[in-house]
Amino acid sequence: MTTDLDDEELLARAARDPAAFEPLVVRHSAALHGYFARRAPGAADDLLAELWLQAYATRRGFDAGRGPARAWLFGVARNVLSAHWRRAVAARPGPPGTARHDDPWEAVDNRLDAAAVAPRLRARLARLPSDERELLLLVAWEQLTPTEAAAVVGIPAGTARSRLHRARNRMRAGTPLKLTGDLA
Repeated sequence: MTTDLDDEELLARAARDPAAFEPLVVRHSAALHGYFARRAPGAADDLLAELWLQAYATRRGFDAGRGPARAWLFGVARNVLSAHWRRAVAARPGPPGTARHDDPWEAVDNRLDAAAVAPRLRARLARLPSDERELLLLVAWEQLTPTEAAAVVGIPAGTARSRLHRARNRMRAGTPLKLTGDLA
């Protein structure tokens, strides 16, 4: 039965047996939907569908030597989200080439549970370099390991750990936010 196989085995089998892809969808849809919902709440369902189409189409390109299947799926999700933001920028009115894409932190603010610290947390997150912020969010929100997060952003695991350490230190700097979990 394919549901007994690990993710990497399922992806390998899915290259020749399309039905082997289905358990991956069942296992990872909730986490990947959460990834999209926290970053683009109004488009999360569509982005998830697009992710599965792209992941299925590129399943033969998965290389277990580059990291686990879960990290590969989050990497595909990151690419889908980036394409979504590029399309959103292109659709904005104004002269071509004048729109600049920034992470949609206004939407993220509305999703934070710790409303009392949201303005300070938002300011600290916005000040982080984008690669450190993405690593921190992949670990804190998506529950990826630093090694999995490294595979998502395409950097060595050691580099990811040092950037994650630096990001956490920057988040801790200044007035305590009284947060729980990985950000505290």
